[in-house]
Amino acid sequence: MSRSDLATQTGLNRSTIRDLIGELADLGLVTEDRGTNSGRGRPSLVARPRPEGAVVLAVELEVDSMTVATIGLGGRIFERVRIVQAPPRTPEDVVSDLERLGTPMIEALPVDHNLAGVGVAVAGVVRRQDGFVHVAPNLGWVNVPLGGLISEAMKIDRVMMANEADLGALAEYRRGAAIGSRHLIYLAGEVGVGIGVINDGKPMLGTAGYAGEAGHTRINPSGRLCRCGATGCWETEVGEEALARLAGISDPEMRADLIGEVTRRAHRGDADIFTALKEIGSWLGVGIGNLINTFNPDLVIIGGFFNELYPFLQEPMKGAANDVSLSAPWESCTIRPSKLGIDAHLIGAAELVFAELIANPSGSGDSTETGAAVLAGNSVIAVSASA
Repeated sequence: MSRSDLATQTGLNRSTIRDLIGELADLGLVTEDRGTNSGRGRPSLVARPRPEGAVVLAVELEVDSMTVATIGLGGRIFERVRIVQAPPRTPEDVVSDLERLGTPMIEALPVDHNLAGVGVAVAGVVRRQDGFVHVAPNLGWVNVPLGGLISEAMKIDRVMMANEADLGALAEYRRGAAIGSRHLIYLAGEVGVGIGVINDGKPMLGTAGYAGEAGHTRINPSGRLCRCGATGCWETEVGEEALARLAGISDPEMRADLIGEVTRRAHRGDADIFTALKEIGSWLGVGIGNLINTFNPDLVIIGGFFNELYPFLQEPMKGAANDVSLSAPWESCTIRPSKLGIDAHLIGAAELVFAELIANPSGSGDSTETGAAVLAGNSVIAVSASA
């Protein structure tokens, strides 16, 4: 933004804005350049985040894959690598792979970069204070001190972890489809299903940060047995295994590229695929309708593989959600696909680490009085502080 735009948004005078930008520039977090000007006169100075000023090694752990990226302040992705790994994988296997992939990516960063830490998105129940994974059903993990293992192996002190759906919600709120929204639900779908909830600009995490396990709400009492031990969980009706079963895709090679195979067949007009997608979309809508009744969001964002299949799922999904929702909360809610797509969880993992930096860029004193805290805006700080 230009200095005048920053002054308008913060209510501070221009001399204060100048001093604050100077502080952030001295810390290497911000640069200023002349923007474009379609009118007369000299273009205004525009302040921008400097990606090299703070870089996060962001990690997304899925059941059969790991994605690692280096992400700079402002959301710039320097490099991204994804590897497919056959389950089961031990935590030690994951840490070893992360060290193997992440170390050269860090070494490839610009010489003047500042590594802010490691951010990890996990499909499981995670204690944010120390990265302790209480349970990740689809990974087969119970009580794993993953944050400590990563910190020790990579010799990096700041390792921050959270549930992938919570981080997807944070990313879309900061940089994606939910900019301007105050009450939103982000729906993540892979093998399992999870949600991230932001209520009045703040993440709804629960007492210990374990909220959002919507995939294990019972939606079909006469349904299938879930990995968690219950019967009829939402993810048994809409997860990847349900899609493969309904689509009749059992070949291992096709299963490895399940979403691509389903998409290709759908574009060819395969009637069986459309029947499968209609059923997935309908069950998806039932769950979303229940969430709309419970949380009264203004926005529901569809992420994960649901986002990739959104054009085929949206009609049955919205129809079922409308049927289940009460009219008042339904009319105040919009359902839309993720803007960040496959990068949402990675960007959220990076934002989790950036949160402390944004609140207190100098690393000392009262964080509420620092330049970045003032310029970030109250809604962002609310998410940062809780995240």
